[in-house]
Amino acid sequence: MTRKSLFTRSSGRQPATRVAPVTSGVIPLAKGFRMLDLESPRWAELQHAYGAAADIPALLRRLQALPSSEANEEPWFSIWDSLAHQGDVYSASFAAVPYVVEALASAPNRASATYFHFPAWVDVCRQNRGVAIPQDLDASYFSALARLPALAGAASVHPWDADFTASVLAAIAAAKGNAKVAEAVMELTPEVAEKFLVWSLEQ
Repeated sequence: MTRKSLFTRSSGRQPATRVAPVTSGVIPLAKGFRMLDLESPRWAELQHAYGAAADIPALLRRLQALPSSEANEEPWFSIWDSLAHQGDVYSASFAAVPYVVEALASAPNRASATYFHFPAWVDVCRQNRGVAIPQDLDASYFSALARLPALAGAASVHPWDADFTASVLAAIAAAKGNAKVAEAVMELTPEVAEKFLVWSLEQ
């Protein structure tokens, strides 16, 4: 099984909870670029894999606590399932990425690999599928991606396993516009990397 996220539809959604959006940021969005307000009616106009994205703000609010993504736990299962579904991304995906990065920035030393992996995978899919970013989301999306290399440095205070390392490297590559490198790095388990090194020496 690869690290690429090819989730299927979950059986249901979690009810919306009234939690304040993430506001803390170690490395903030570039000056003048703002995330789409979670209370904005614009979310209902955006799309995800199953229709209107009005349910996405409730999921993003829950990221404030840096929940785990292990074992298909919520809200991450629904975030992946709706916004990066089998290689497809949607207008709501680009509005969500800044919130994922903002959650990461609130505690980069505690966040799991998913907080790097998700933004990287969204951008890989965007470039692979040629998906256009809505004009009103463009600036905040790319400003969020630009934060990832600095956040990688901030996350270096704790040990990285192979999955975390691959996710961070992919995020840096995506932030610098190297989507193919990002996608390749996502596949580099230690076993695959060893085979690649053997293959490269034989060329």
